[in-house]
Amino acid sequence: MITNDRGSGSTIRPYQPNDRDAVTEICVRTAAGGKDARGIYSDDLLMPDVYCLPYVTYAPDLAWVVDDAAGRAIGYVLAVADTRAFVDWYAAEWAPGFRARHPRPGLMRRDYRYSEEALVRDGADAHRMVRGITPAELADYPAHLHIDLLPEGQRQGLGRRLLDTLRAALAERGVPGVHLGMDPDNTGAGAFYAAYGFHELPSHRPEAPLLGIGTR
Repeated sequence: MITNDRGSGSTIRPYQPNDRDAVTEICVRTAAGGKDARGIYSDDLLMPDVYCLPYVTYAPDLAWVVDDAAGRAIGYVLAVADTRAFVDWYAAEWAPGFRARHPRPGLMRRDYRYSEEALVRDGADAHRMVRGITPAELADYPAHLHIDLLPEGQRQGLGRRLLDTLRAALAERGVPGVHLGMDPDNTGAGAFYAAYGFHELPSHRPEAPLLGIGTR
């Protein structure tokens, strides 16, 4: 499904294979608490290799891209419908390649609280995605998502439209709810999620916020 916003000239459309580089760039440019992470890690591709590329590889049918009026990608939402199944796939299919590409942490180019050591460790550890959520929560919110918009795409209602699109697709599949983990430094995202209707899950911790919402 493709939707257009006449006011902003933006378009939300399904992800295509040739969007891979664009979503990679968006991920990097929003990965530091919503700010640009280019130049933080020894390899700018490290963050997308954990939080973006596995998703468009595993579930490209649950990814949507926002194009601006000029046709340039400025945001996306990526998701998996079944987190447990994704964890199994990630452990078997993605983590071995990730370890080969990133055998050890490099030297960070700029200081940031999410260290390269922690990022490399997380990228190799599929089960981190279910370690912070209870079985009951995972039953109610089995899907999980990542959403990012470049600054020029923010405060236009595009984030809400992306989430509406994703939730409708999950509901069609019979998925009852979706969750996300949030960077606590990204206060703007926190305000957006609260206004949209996400709520803190019982396993929520201030240092690792976990939020959920139903698909209907």
